[in-house]
Amino acid sequence: MATAVWTGTLSFGLITLPVRLYPATQPKDVRFHLYDREGRRIRYQRVVETDETSPGSDRSDAPRTEREEEEVPFVGGGEPERSTAPVEAPIAWEDVVRGVETDEGDVVTVPREEIERIRPERSRSIDIEDFVELAQIDPVFFDKSYYAVPASTEATKPYVLFHHAMREAGRIGVGRFVLRTKPHLVAIRPMEKVLAVETMFFGDEVRDPAALAPGLDGVEVDERELDLAVMLIDTLKTEWDPAAYADTYRDELLRLLAERTPSKKPAAEPSVVSGSAVEELMAALRESVEAAKRDRSKRSRKKAAG
Repeated sequence: MATAVWTGTLSFGLITLPVRLYPATQPKDVRFHLYDREGRRIRYQRVVETDETSPGSDRSDAPRTEREEEEVPFVGGGEPERSTAPVEAPIAWEDVVRGVETDEGDVVTVPREEIERIRPERSRSIDIEDFVELAQIDPVFFDKSYYAVPASTEATKPYVLFHHAMREAGRIGVGRFVLRTKPHLVAIRPMEKVLAVETMFFGDEVRDPAALAPGLDGVEVDERELDLAVMLIDTLKTEWDPAAYADTYRDELLRLLAERTPSKKPAAEPSVVSGSAVEELMAALRESVEAAKRDRSKRSRKKAAG
């Protein structure tokens, strides 16, 4: 059973609908932990590099912290470049502050308390500000998808009414709320039976494609070539069926894992006996040997006397 990531209300005007948000997708990437060749789990520590200008020290693929490295999606390829800078002792979590590097190479740090002071509070409602046509929003603005479902039996009828009204009007709602600690712009749209909530990128977060491909304007297209291209598209057109597209790489990776024999966990290292315990053991052994010799000597004398 999925776990709700947020509980609150959808609000517009004087109408409020109690809802719960559930993730609409369930990624099934094969995720790995990291082990050495003997099967021992690798953990990461927070350390300070003494030479911050060393190769790889400012790379985004530099070694991650133990929190980030708990699960590593397998994407293939070679090993990332690792920093070879000398490091100091591990840093305690309470001594870690967040910071950013300026264009000049300076570092601006911010204490955790100041970040907490300006961090927005968790929203209790998604406030719908506008209703727009879905076709006006390019899919590039959509980030993550959630299902908004009624939070109670009493909310079911007004929920269904609002769902039908949005389908009838051909509009979707645009609003804002804070999920966990991050403000989000969202689109609320009616699906076949439920309402979907799509978190969206803000306008300044979407790149202008014209800056990436400036040479497209003014290119003339031959009419006959266009007709052939359209004919090819018509030949391949079909109805959308998500079941027709499988992640064959993931299936192959799962098959590979199923065929491999699981490694045994490394045996625990035998405990080292302390020096005093060893000395006591040796003394007991010597005493036992001497006692056995005396007992044998007695038995020999009795046998000779008899």
